[in-house]
Amino acid sequence: MGTYSGLARRQLGLNMQKDVTRWYTPRLEQDVQVVRWGDYGTPVLLFPTAGGDAEEVERFHLIRVLEPLIEGGRIKVYSTDSVAGSAWISGSHSAEFCSLLQNRFDEFVYEEVASAIRSDCNSDDIEIITAGASIGAFNAVATVCRHPDAYKLAIGMSGTYDLSKYLDGRMNQDFYFSSPLHYLPNLEGPQLAMLQKRLILLPSGEGDYEDIGESWRIASVLGAKGVPNRVDPWGPEWRHDWDTWREMLPKYLDEFS
Repeated sequence: MGTYSGLARRQLGLNMQKDVTRWYTPRLEQDVQVVRWGDYGTPVLLFPTAGGDAEEVERFHLIRVLEPLIEGGRIKVYSTDSVAGSAWISGSHSAEFCSLLQNRFDEFVYEEVASAIRSDCNSDDIEIITAGASIGAFNAVATVCRHPDAYKLAIGMSGTYDLSKYLDGRMNQDFYFSSPLHYLPNLEGPQLAMLQKRLILLPSGEGDYEDIGESWRIASVLGAKGVPNRVDPWGPEWRHDWDTWREMLPKYLDEFS
């Protein structure tokens, strides 16, 4: 299990700090990196895109546009490697393997990453915001839906929410329980009751390579189960790219952190 105490720190801006840690997780049978930017504020778990690592969000300047919120002590941002997302898009693994890995990635995030965040924040009951773009949006939304006890809000930007295209028409149990589009219609009980107290934000552009229909589809499933959600169409001038997400994320974190 990783910890942020005693780690070397690299100065990024006037006050903003970056901490990097890595640990071996038996759930994924590999080392996984977790990075934190900032020292104070609401914790935000930011998932990379499908092929990204924990530092992708810095390389594509998403951290830079969040600097005012980070340096102002409003938020501190965490990110981890996109282990399952990388497997889905690699074309090198079976649908069954990727589905199992997606479930194990969810366990890793909930049991290990969220635990590390709570320890870092010195609070056992602090509620975390999740965010991400494309498949990162899938992970952000899926994490809140499966574990509303630990997370209060998901910001799914330009989301890809239906991964069943990778299944070759063969549904399996691991995939079913990792995909909100598929298990939410049958969800009942305490998990649903708690999820109905959370919020799922679904902003999407409508320009090149965007498919806002994915956001409307997951919104329909959430709405049918009484889960608060909001689709924000950004219009055809916004394409499926980092320029769009650099505009979106600071806006929503400023509003909700």
